[in-house]
Amino acid sequence: MASSETILRGVVHGKTIELDVDAGLPDGQEVRVIVQPATVEEKLPPGEGIRRSAGAWADDPEGVDEFVEWNRKQRALGGRPELE
Repeated sequence: MASSETILRGVVHGKTIELDVDAGLPDGQEVRVIVQPATVEEKLPPGEGIRRSAGAWADDPEGVDEFVEWNRKQRALGGRPELE
């Protein structure tokens, strides 16, 4: 395992944490542990996933509509679209 930070899941048993997978570190290796309870995955409301993945267009639905319309027109013309 590289020296970079890796997030692993596990289960606490008293003073021992049993990991779900092999950490890839040698036995006895000193590590730093930040303990956070695992939560059940949050179910997003309808449409929230696409909004989060929209990047800069998340707050500009009209901009998305304009781009889609421009793209359709370019495809109808055939060939590679030229940027304006």
